[in-house]
Order: sequence, then C-alpha cells, then structure tokens
Amino acid sequence: MKIAIGLPAHNEEKNIAAIIMQLRKTYPDVIVCDDGSSDNTGEIARDMGATLISNPKNMGYGAAIKALFVKAKEIDVDVLVTFDSDGQHRIEDIEYVLEPILKNDADIVIGSRFIGKDRFQGPRYRGVGIKAITRLSNSSTGSNIKDSQSGFRAYNKKALQGIIPSEHGMGVSTEILFKAAKQNLRITEVPITISYDGDTSTHHPVSHGVSVILSTMKFISIEHPLKFYGIPGMVLLSIGLFFVLWSLQIFTEQGRFITNIVLIGIGGMIAGTVLLMTSVILYSIIGVVREEMK
Repeated sequence: MKIAIGLPAHNEEKNIAAIIMQLRKTYPDVIVCDDGSSDNTGEIARDMGATLISNPKNMGYGAAIKALFVKAKEIDVDVLVTFDSDGQHRIEDIEYVLEPILKNDADIVIGSRFIGKDRFQGPRYRGVGIKAITRLSNSSTGSNIKDSQSGFRAYNKKALQGIIPSEHGMGVSTEILFKAAKQNLRITEVPITISYDGDTSTHHPVSHGVSVILSTMKFISIEHPLKFYGIPGMVLLSIGLFFVLWSLQIFTEQGRFITNIVLIGIGGMIAGTVLLMTSVILYSIIGVVREEMK
C-alpha cells in the first residue's frame, strides 16, 4: 500500500528539514506544498528528497491542501496523511491515524485533540474557539466530531477521488467534512497529542475563526437554501407586516403616520420578500445543477 505524507508549508525553513528527515525514515513518499514561501522552504524540501509543489504566491492553507490532494491522486497513492509542517504534530501519531484506514474501518481519520488521555493542552481561548466551530460544523453535517479543525488527517483512495477541495482559506477543513458527509464517507477520530511549545507557528485565531464560519455559512446556504434564506425571510416578513399593520392602526386612530414604525415595516417586508425569493431561486438552480451532474 502506497502511503504519502502531505505537508502544507509556508515559511517553515526552521522546521521543514527535521520533519522531512524523520518522516522519510518510515514513510518515503513525502509531498510538500510550498505555499509561496519567501524563505528557503521549497529548496530545503526538494533537497531533502520530498516531492515539491510550489505555489507562485501565498494562496492559503486550503489551496495547499487542494494541491496535495491533486498530487496524491496524480501519483496514485492509496492513503494521504496531511501533517503540519510547523512541528506541532508528533510523527509517532501517524500510525494511530493510519490504523482505521488500514483496517478498512474508515475512509477519513481525524487526529483529534479532544479525545483520549492527553486532551487539548493549548491556550484556553483556542480550545473554546475550536469547540464552538466544531459544534457549528456538526449541526450542519449531522456529525458528532470532536475536532473538526484538526489538520492531522488520513484519507483513503475513495475519499481522495470523491473530494475536491475548493476553499483557499482555513475553511477547507470544514468543507471537506461537508463533502464527506454528503458522500456518506466513514469518518472516525483517534487521539493525538499536539505540542504548542517551542518555535512553532499558529494561525491567527480570529482570522481562522472568521474564515471557518464564513465557509460553513456558504455550504449551509448551498445545501439548505430554503432554511438558510427562507426562515430569516419569513421572520423579517412577519415583523414587517406587524409594523405595517401597527402603523395603519395608528393612522386610523390618530390620523398620522409615525415615520420610524412605517420605515421598519416597509424595510422588514422588502428584506423578507427578497430573502424568500432568493431561497426559492437558489433552491431551483441547485436542483437543476444536481440533476445535470447525475
């Protein structure tokens, strides 16, 4: 079985050599996506014997993951393990992430920071943020995953062939789970240990959170347009109608319109109508597109 380890890397010249050297002792096929680094990350990776993909500019974590997926399919690997290049992941944990796939118990395995005896030990605010994003992801996909944002994952050939990531930012982790759930791929988690000590880099928590939330909202709107746009539309339309009727009642009793009430009523009705029309139009378009793709 051909197993490749994929490393998305941006300005990781301090860590990349040691990681590749250790990885290749057990896993000869290492793929590095140099995502527009301004240092020597790409040159070091090539010199260390890794298969190198070079993005001409920094396109984002999601673009690097997509490039790794494409290269893995191109060289016909059976399993791709995505592994951070900043020194946070432990190489010895790869065998645990691989195990469910090698036993054919899963199509995607997530290395989770929130299960097992060595649970999340990073900054508290990061743990809270990851859990909040994971709940949002689970509510949208119907999953029960503990760590939807872990980049330490293994994908078998079925997952690699069925999923084509499109997100360029940090939302790619959620996107993959959306697409996996839609295709009924088997997903499981295994415990891993993360090191937040030493010279490791982390993504800015605010930009990470915003990217993931926007990505999640986008996929919810595509998968469930009637709920995403229709329910808020009905609420706004109802509020608008209430204020319009209230303003009419005041006019019949007092012979005058109260501007603020009228504006709220008209604005609510217009916004609600637009959202309802949007939900129906998108639902129809998405239905046609899906029929064409069958």
